[in-house]
Amino acid sequence: MKLLRLGITGIFAFGTFFYAGAQIKLNKKALESGSKAVKAVTLSDSEVIAYTKEYIQWMDENNPVAPPEDVLAQRLEKLTAGLNSYDGLDLNFKVYLVRDINAFACADGSVRVCAGLMDNMSDEEVLGVIGHEIGHVKNTDSKDAFRTALLTSALKDGVSSQGGAAATLSDSQLGDLSEAVANSAFSRKQESKADEYGYKFLKDNDVNPWYMAMAFEKLLATSGDNTEKKKGAQLFSSHPDTEKRIKASAQKAEKDGFKRPE
Repeated sequence: MKLLRLGITGIFAFGTFFYAGAQIKLNKKALESGSKAVKAVTLSDSEVIAYTKEYIQWMDENNPVAPPEDVLAQRLEKLTAGLNSYDGLDLNFKVYLVRDINAFACADGSVRVCAGLMDNMSDEEVLGVIGHEIGHVKNTDSKDAFRTALLTSALKDGVSSQGGAAATLSDSQLGDLSEAVANSAFSRKQESKADEYGYKFLKDNDVNPWYMAMAFEKLLATSGDNTEKKKGAQLFSSHPDTEKRIKASAQKAEKDGFKRPE
């Protein structure tokens, strides 16, 4: 996933609620910190989760989170009803009122969906994307990527846990971490497995899994020649095999006897 620095570019309307046409904010205060070599640091899973919680708290505090009365927040709450405990995971969901056509999930089960994505997709397509992101958590992709980001950014000065307790990250270190997370990418194999999880997620929740392929189609369309669209379509556009993934999901749905929705 690639998250972009906050930048007000206009006003977009959804229903009777308005949100600034911003992009997800990343703190870049600490980019002058130098390039010290990464020291050998061992992080347990529990420590990675502790840092993840600190990171997502910082993200929620520094990005416009939709309040409960917002139409998008209410829509997401309805879509994810009953999913806070799913497949052995404790999940929580929020909407960021930013124009990015994006969504991401963290190792602690925090799932964040951007307004730009919700504006461009149907409920079923949004659920497909959410299922894909949950797949990254279930497959430990999110945790592994976050651990790497910690060791190459926030902890690059050798800050690590001592005596079994994770050290608190400074605002400066959180800035480095957000930059590293934004620049990370999952492998094709990881993406393929997350696609499969998202497909099954839709089926298990009584949603036509064709919507998985249809969500990919919309993401591919928004990563076209339009520069403004390119800025928002971050979720899958960096993967050159997106068309193959669309075809694979569509063929699987057809094989399973599902018809493409009108």
